[in-house]
Amino acid sequence: MAKNPTPIEIKLQQKTKLLYIKFDDQTECKLSCEFLRVYSPSAEVQGHHPSQAILQIGKENVNIIKITPVGQYAIKLHFSDGHDTGLYNWSYLYNLAKNYDQLWLEYIMKLEDAGVERKVDNSE
Repeated sequence: MAKNPTPIEIKLQQKTKLLYIKFDDQTECKLSCEFLRVYSPSAEVQGHHPSQAILQIGKENVNIIKITPVGQYAIKLHFSDGHDTGLYNWSYLYNLAKNYDQLWLEYIMKLEDAGVERKVDNSE
């Protein structure tokens, strides 16, 4: 069985609210803090079953304030809204990177279905 790609570089760009990740298979991505927050793998966001997932709203301007390594397999992201319970293991991060476009579209469509408008603060 092939091993999952592992990040060889993780850089937080707080000013642009982007997390840059480069994996050892040369996959590179920039994931927004908002995207990482709304797709947090925590039970608080995902529930204990896909049907229990809770749509995260009002996360447009959230930032990552700290990244804590967890062993050799994951990172814990500490967000500016106080959320810090999700462990982002390498395979989960890789899945987010590979499926970003589809996942982002699903999130935007869920917001629209719920009648929620994204409010991005560009004044920073």
